Amino acid sequence: MNNFTFYNPTKIIFGKGELKKLDSLVPKNARVLVLYGGGSVKKFGTLDTVLEELKKSKRDIFEFSGIEPNPKFETLMKAVEICRKENITFLLAVGGGSVMDGTKFVSIAVSATEFVGREKELVYTGHNGITLKSALPIGTIVTLPATGSEMNSGGVITLGKDKLAISNPLTFPLFSILDPTLTYTLPSTQVANGIIDTFIHTIEQYVTYPVHATFQDRTSEGILKTMIEIGKETIDNPTNYDLRANLVWNSSMALNGLIGAGVPQDWSIHLLGHELTAVFGIDHAKTLAIVLPSLWRVRIKEKEAKLAQYAQRVWHITEGTTREKALKAIQKTEEFFNSLGISTKLSDYGVTEHQINEVVQGLIRHNFTNISETGDLTPEVAKEIYLKSL
Repeated sequence: MNNFTFYNPTKIIFGKGELKKLDSLVPKNARVLVLYGGGSVKKFGTLDTVLEELKKSKRDIFEFSGIEPNPKFETLMKAVEICRKENITFLLAVGGGSVMDGTKFVSIAVSATEFVGREKELVYTGHNGITLKSALPIGTIVTLPATGSEMNSGGVITLGKDKLAISNPLTFPLFSILDPTLTYTLPSTQVANGIIDTFIHTIEQYVTYPVHATFQDRTSEGILKTMIEIGKETIDNPTNYDLRANLVWNSSMALNGLIGAGVPQDWSIHLLGHELTAVFGIDHAKTLAIVLPSLWRVRIKEKEAKLAQYAQRVWHITEGTTREKALKAIQKTEEFFNSLGISTKLSDYGVTEHQINEVVQGLIRHNFTNISETGDLTPEVAKEIYLKSL
């Protein structure tokens, strides 16, 4: 096991009806900006409940709506201006990963006063390495389990055609309320996306190479097995509390730092996927499902040992050579994604071979030229993966 430092200060309030604790979690004299996306939090009453709770104390409450999937820098800067104008002291994100990611950027941008007028630099530098004494405190209310943003300090912001990762220890939410019943009204495709996102977050911290990290491996395998067991069932039975509760909690655990502590990580699936979203507008999770099987087939030599372990412990594949087990596990994984209604082929999204070069150029432009857990996934290898995904 590698050396590591583990830090996660986020308080989790989990369960049915736990929104009633919101008033006790937000400072009584706060000037609160509630951030959310489209109309679903209004349509299904979540926003009304949030505002009722906040109004139990004498707080000044402001709203900001319209944070889109893959939150745009230009949209978020409008929220930053509101914070500056109204002297906002607390941010409350109500929604899924995009709303939470966007709120983290707002938190940093408002506080980084030396970057006024050049906030784009905060995105291009990813926040990390920028010394800040403070950031606006954040709370979250999760309505879409997927990204784990409610329990980590990272996010992804869209600037033009670029999807760029941001991170800063100051953007850990102070608290996150996870009420599985708030996810009941999600469209099935969004639930499927959340399952895929959770699954592949786990994979990228697990299917690398062995370092004898038993706890991390077994915990990762537990998350993966859970997603396989409940995935299709929670889509088909959206109001089954136990199924949805397990999806919500596993999504948080997949990316809160626990299973990634002390192990090599490979985020090349995400990096290759981001370029597909940027160029073609394909949902984030769907790009991950496209990239993963092809990446594994191209890089089977580098990942063979952990793929075989994954085959045996997660899929119960016990017969055959190490290579044969690995290949069977890839096939089973692809079938699992397909069972959720998610295609693993770029061609199903209208992408053709002659468009692949544009995607590869995006990787080069972002300096993602030596990625993976071993740093040897070059643009040439990436192109092979994309082509195999067709």
